[in-house]
Amino acid sequence: MQRYTATPFQPLTWYRPVSCNLRQLLTAILLSSAVAMPLAKAQSGTTMRPHVDLSATLQQHAAGGRYVTKVPLTGPDLAVDDKLFVDTPPPEGGWKGLARLLEALAPNVDTSLPLTPSQITDRISVMLDQGQNQQALDIIDRRMAQREASMAIGTDVQLLFLRGRALAALDRNDEAIEHYLTMTTLYPELPEPWNNLAAVYVKQGKLDMALDALQMALKADPRYPAAMENMGRVQLLLAQRSFRQAEALGAVDAGQHAQSIQSLVNQP
Repeated sequence: MQRYTATPFQPLTWYRPVSCNLRQLLTAILLSSAVAMPLAKAQSGTTMRPHVDLSATLQQHAAGGRYVTKVPLTGPDLAVDDKLFVDTPPPEGGWKGLARLLEALAPNVDTSLPLTPSQITDRISVMLDQGQNQQALDIIDRRMAQREASMAIGTDVQLLFLRGRALAALDRNDEAIEHYLTMTTLYPELPEPWNNLAAVYVKQGKLDMALDALQMALKADPRYPAAMENMGRVQLLLAQRSFRQAEALGAVDAGQHAQSIQSLVNQP
C-alpha cells in the first residue's frame, strides 16, 4: 500500500485511558469559554469583504437570459410627492444653466425631474460609503413605503441589498442576517447576499455558518473574487480557533501559530 506524507502534525506520543467524570466535563467547558472569548474579540476586527453593489450581476444575468431584474436599472420611475433627498444640485454654467434659471423663475412651473431607480440606489450607495448609515436606512425605508403606496410592480432588488448593507453597518446584525436570508431565499442565484451574510456571521463569531454562506456564494458564481477572498479568511479563522483550543489544552506551539494567523487576517 502506498504511504502518503502530509504537513507534519503533532504526533501522539503517549496514551492514557481516561474515564469521563464531572470534573473533566467542567474543565472542558471552562476551556471552551477561555478560547471562545478572545477568538470572538479577534474576529470583531477581522476585515471581511462585503459587496456593495448588485448592478453588474443583475445586468449580467439579464444579458444572459438567466435572470431578469424585476425593476429596470434605468428609465423613469414612479412620481412621488415626498422627495427622498433634500439637497440642491450644483449650478450649471453656460446657456443650459441660464435656460434652467429662466424656467425656475416662471410661475407655477415645476422644474424637478424624478430620479430613476438606478440614480436613487446610486445615491444611497454613496451615502453608505460615506458612513451616513442611518440616513441611508431612513431613505431606503421611505423609498420602499413610496413604492408600496404607489403599488409599483415588482421588487427593487438593488434597494433590498442596500438595506442589508445599512443594517450591517449600524451593527443591527440580527436584522441584517434575517434580511440577507430573505434575499438568498428569493434570489439564490445572486452571490452578493450570500457573501454579505457571511460577513455578518463572522462579526458574530459564527464561522461555520459563514463558511456555508460563502460556499453558496461560490456555487452561485464560482469566479466571484470577494467570496473567494472571504473564504480564505474564514478558513484562517477556523484554523486559528483550532490552534487556540490546542493551546488551552497544553499544546506548546499552538499559541504562536494562532498569533501568526491573526496577523494575516488583520491585513487589509
